[in-house]
Amino acid sequence: MIRHMKLDDEIDALFRLPLAEFTSARNALASRLKKDGRANDAERVKLLTKPSISAWTVNQLYWEQREAFDELMAIGKRFRSGPTSRSTNKAANMRDSLDARREALANLSDLATELLTDAGHSPTPDTIRRITTTLEALSAYALLGDGPVPGRLTNDVDPPSFESLASLMSGGGAIGASRQTDHASDSAPLGRSRTAGLATRGTGKTATAAAPKISAADEQRKIRQAKITAAKVSLQDAKRSLVDARTTAQSLETQQKRARAAAKEAETERREAEALLQKATAACEAAARRAQTINDELAEAAQSVEDAKRSVEEATKELESLLRESS
Repeated sequence: MIRHMKLDDEIDALFRLPLAEFTSARNALASRLKKDGRANDAERVKLLTKPSISAWTVNQLYWEQREAFDELMAIGKRFRSGPTSRSTNKAANMRDSLDARREALANLSDLATELLTDAGHSPTPDTIRRITTTLEALSAYALLGDGPVPGRLTNDVDPPSFESLASLMSGGGAIGASRQTDHASDSAPLGRSRTAGLATRGTGKTATAAAPKISAADEQRKIRQAKITAAKVSLQDAKRSLVDARTTAQSLETQQKRARAAAKEAETERREAEALLQKATAACEAAARRAQTINDELAEAAQSVEDAKRSVEEATKELESLLRESS
């Protein structure tokens, strides 16, 4: 029990943190619990979802403005009062409760605006509207006694159904009538009670035909048990989804490692290819320069050949002229 209470305190501390710190703190707490051998507690913490900005604000109102928060919840519980003897008094009480509820909501709305501003968030009209709607819903759930847990909200809360509230209000009247009936029975004459008891024992069929009424406590226990069963099924589904998600994540991590290795290898090959390309480009440029030099030298050689040809022709002509003169 001490360990359980300590974990609840640590979870409460998570929801009291600034919104930006929630995820890292949750992961750190889950890792620590796992290292301590508390795997179930670690899984429970991992399932905690980061609150929306509006849900986070309502949580902070619960933790930091408890007096104003509890006042709204207390006003909500007033609507559970049983029927009064005079309808005029009942209507007046209802109006007073509605007025008080509006004032409490307006006060909490102002506190939420200040809280958001101090935390560096923008108190937009839509955010304030969602905060007010959640506060109204929590006030309505105060009638039922089994609504969302304040201080640990992760999303906006919708009001309970009209059928739930109507059933509760009618149930309160039935309980009051039952108590009045029981009181009248207790004050009945003794002889009449004994006669009724003898009649019941004398006719077993009559006693068997009257089905025992299910008490409100039994009904609540059945509802809670049904919710526990449904929660266990949801938890199992969530665990299966978690296992599937982890398997998928591990597969993707493996693929990512392979892709990174392939990318690294390709990068190495690219660099080697770039180095070879640089060498080939340098060699090509050197060959081009050498070819240009050879072309220049070839042009000079060709000019020299032409000059030599002209010299040969001139010498030949001079020789022939001399030979003709000598003959």
